Amino acid sequence: MKRWISGLLLTLIFIAPLEAKAGKIPAAYQPERYPSQEMGTGKQFSRPFIDAAKKATPSVVYIQAEGVSDGGQDPFEFFNDDFFNKFFGAPPNRRRAPQPQLSQGSGFIVSPNGYILTNYHVVRGAQRITVLLHNGMKREVSATFVGGDDRTDVAMIKIDEQIEGEFPYLELGNSDAVEVGEWVLAIGNPFQLEATVTAGIISAKGRQNLQITDLEDFLQTDAAINPGNSGGPLVDLDGNVIGMNTAIVSRSGGYMGIGFAIPSNMLKNIKEQLIEKGSVSRGFLGVSLQPIDRDLAEAFNLKKAEGALVVDVVDGSAADKAGLKQGDIITHVNGNEVKSPANLRNDLMLLKPNTKVTLTVNRNGQILAIPVILGTYGESTYSSSTTSSAVLGLTVDNLTQDHIKAYGLQPTEKGVIIMEVHPNSPAARIGLKVGMIVMAVNHQEVNNVKDFNETVAAIGPNQRILLLVKQGSMVRFYSLKTTK
Repeated sequence: MKRWISGLLLTLIFIAPLEAKAGKIPAAYQPERYPSQEMGTGKQFSRPFIDAAKKATPSVVYIQAEGVSDGGQDPFEFFNDDFFNKFFGAPPNRRRAPQPQLSQGSGFIVSPNGYILTNYHVVRGAQRITVLLHNGMKREVSATFVGGDDRTDVAMIKIDEQIEGEFPYLELGNSDAVEVGEWVLAIGNPFQLEATVTAGIISAKGRQNLQITDLEDFLQTDAAINPGNSGGPLVDLDGNVIGMNTAIVSRSGGYMGIGFAIPSNMLKNIKEQLIEKGSVSRGFLGVSLQPIDRDLAEAFNLKKAEGALVVDVVDGSAADKAGLKQGDIITHVNGNEVKSPANLRNDLMLLKPNTKVTLTVNRNGQILAIPVILGTYGESTYSSSTTSSAVLGLTVDNLTQDHIKAYGLQPTEKGVIIMEVHPNSPAARIGLKVGMIVMAVNHQEVNNVKDFNETVAAIGPNQRILLLVKQGSMVRFYSLKTTK
């Protein structure tokens, strides 16, 4: 199991000038010698890989999750991957009756009493979960769903069976310490091939804006990741978990050298909360943010195009109470540099509610240190003019003069404005975007958030809904199905 990223199907051609003649290395280039370069045999070179695989593999499990389909459109099923249909599409107007549905993936034990981390999309909605252990016994056991976090695609399950002693388990390492170019191993069950180990390097760190999950700070690797690898660990050569394999970029649905793993430092906080209460609570600031490009950097007299520009502050939110204002540029959180809105969002949403943080803010050239006590994400910290619709996967607000100025709208616009679209939600899948105006829901005119809430509430989950949406001068209908 894993996800395909349809927006990143790119073929890159790199042409570089030759700076030195063949056989000559520029004097400035002096590669450091490592012990591996002096090893006399392939066996010696392989030893760290062998040791890491032996350490990690006994804790890796194969997961089968059985649920029931909703009887909707008949998707192409590719090793039971529910994201294959998103990439390749499905034949129209083909319906089927509700029937058993099997999801397969990987996971790894993270505690001596049998807690297992995996991807949420592997076990979401499962009525029965079966785990195949690889700790020398190679036997099936049942497991119970503990909790999941849709915003990061992380879930926790627990083995039902009790054993004498402890289950073999893996500790979560420090993903911040891993370096680009470092060797890593991906362990999982691709194409139902149990306990498969592949090797590669860390290709990049901090990958964001991929629209895989809501919170993104992915490690990129060229270790082979295929259907069935989702939820398995990415480990360093010391056998420490530095990530959870989650997604790939692919034209064919198979390995093409670009895979993504959730970093272990993001998993740590999620793991503890899922074990403790089965859900994840997050800090909430309460602002709408905009990235800073070169033009904005010049307009704000900034030395570099970095930071997060505040374009709106939610009434009654933590940001409002702390005194943040439209036009503020957030440059640091607790002394850590903020390079983009996504960077800031990740940092804050990994913190618990009521956490006190200090924001460094550039306000008209003046540098301020503003203390903020975070609210709770998803709580009713929005003003009465703002609402988040879980069944649609978007957040809307009443139209204000600030919105009209920020998005270049006409003063006579009617409807509610989309302020946030949740990744992989029904709204995201049909192409709704921030700044669009929802004018009507199921042919009923929407003049404000109250109208929107009342109309959507009457529809309920797993139902077809029709939105009349305006973007610029173009008005069109969008049809989507609400979540269960």
